[in-house]
Amino acid sequence: MAAPTVPACGKPVLRLLALHGYRQNEKTFRERTGALRKVLKGRAEIVHISALLAVPEPDVPKDGESDGSRDEPRGWWFSNPQHNSFNAMEETQACSGLDESLQTVAKAFSELGPFNGILGFSQGAALVAMLCSLKQRGDSRFQFDFAMLVAGFKSRALEHEEFYQQPITIPSLHVYGETDRVIPGSMSQELALCFEKPVTLTHAGGHYVPASAPLKKVYFEFLDMFS
Repeated sequence: MAAPTVPACGKPVLRLLALHGYRQNEKTFRERTGALRKVLKGRAEIVHISALLAVPEPDVPKDGESDGSRDEPRGWWFSNPQHNSFNAMEETQACSGLDESLQTVAKAFSELGPFNGILGFSQGAALVAMLCSLKQRGDSRFQFDFAMLVAGFKSRALEHEEFYQQPITIPSLHVYGETDRVIPGSMSQELALCFEKPVTLTHAGGHYVPASAPLKKVYFEFLDMFS
């Protein structure tokens, strides 16, 4: 894994690849991580990318992960291939789009990397867990040292069960909100149990990437393990 970049001040800066939530994109997620980027300034650089799959308009608000965005909404896979829609709660036999998204992320690693870690939010965090599983199984396309999963969850798709068969040993930080009504904390806890020795961080808010002062210590302690 590549070493963190070292600025003139001599302090290493980690590089994180960021994967947005469903119905977001590179631009909207960058805006929504503004506070986090400010908190991590000098410790981490966050590089955002967009998913390839366009979410059809109009989209249904009850899709399980709507944030109100209408700026070229994107998704990492569809739980309902017939309607090109996604619901994190939906148990389904087959999905569509995951292979294309894996290729999109692999391209980012190849063209924009190297990256020390990978950050995901909601559906993006669910994808990060899959990337951790693939890396652990020897997929050379994805080279990173740690994962940060915010409002993550296990996919309910039958064809995705393979990603959770073995405990994931990639170091991980799992962040979730106590009042999240989109991805309840119990779903994020369920995902954390798929990892060995996960670090967990809860906040009193809802479905967003938290960056308040009381949380900084946990972020810093986790990231400092890799700098």
